[in-house]
Amino acid sequence: MEIDPVRVRLLRLLERKDTTLKAASLAIGKNAAYLHQFVYRGTPKVLPEDARELLAKHLGIEDALLRHAEIPLRKSPSESAAHDDEPKSAPSRRRRHFVEIPEIDVRASAGPGAIHDGLEDATDTWLFPESMVRHELRAVPDQLRMITIDGDSMEPLLSSGDRILVDTSQRVPVPPGIFVIWDGMGLVAKRTEHIPNSDPPRIIIKSVNPDYTTYERDAEEVNIIGRVIWVARRL
Repeated sequence: MEIDPVRVRLLRLLERKDTTLKAASLAIGKNAAYLHQFVYRGTPKVLPEDARELLAKHLGIEDALLRHAEIPLRKSPSESAAHDDEPKSAPSRRRRHFVEIPEIDVRASAGPGAIHDGLEDATDTWLFPESMVRHELRAVPDQLRMITIDGDSMEPLLSSGDRILVDTSQRVPVPPGIFVIWDGMGLVAKRTEHIPNSDPPRIIIKSVNPDYTTYERDAEEVNIIGRVIWVARRL
C-alpha cells in the first residue's frame, strides 16, 4: 500500500515529539504493533474515532489532522470505463509498482556492537521498485528492513553510515554471507559462516577489516536477524 498524507503526517508528528509508533500505540491503549500495522500495512484503513481522539490528545494536536477524507462512492461500470480511458500521470503509474520498506532506528554496529531491543520501531520508509525486490533481490517486501552501519570493522566492504537492506527471512548462514546478528554483546554486521560437521553447531564470525579478530560462537548463542542483500552509500 502507499503511505497516504495522514500516515506521513503521523510519522512526522511522532518524530517531532521524539516518540515511536510502539510508544504511541501503548499510550492509546492498543497493542505495541497497532500503529505500525496502521501505517505500513493499512490495517485499519482509517483510524477509528476513539483511537484518533486519544492519539491526537497524546500528540497535542487537533484530531482532524489524523482524519482521512471520506471514501468516495464506488463508480458505476460506465464511469470506471470513462476514467480508464483518461491518461494517467507518469508518477502515478510508477508509484503503483513501488513497495515500502521501513527504516529502523537502530544501528547495526560493525564493530563493538550496540544494544538491541527489537526491530519494531520504524522511523522512515524507502520506496523500492516491486520488480527489483521480487526478481532481482528475490525477497518478500514485508520481510525487509533498512538499517544503518556504525563502525569500521567491515571496511572497505561496508562503511559507517552505509544503509543496508536486511532480509529477515534469511536467518541461517548457509551459504555464508554478511548477516546482521546479535552475538551476545551487541548488534553487529559480520560475515557469518556455519562450521560444517560441528557438534553442537558453531558459526564463525568474521570482519573484513584485518584489525578485528575472527571469533566463533555456538549457533544457539547467536540470534541472526537477517542477511544483508543490498547497500546504499553516499559517495
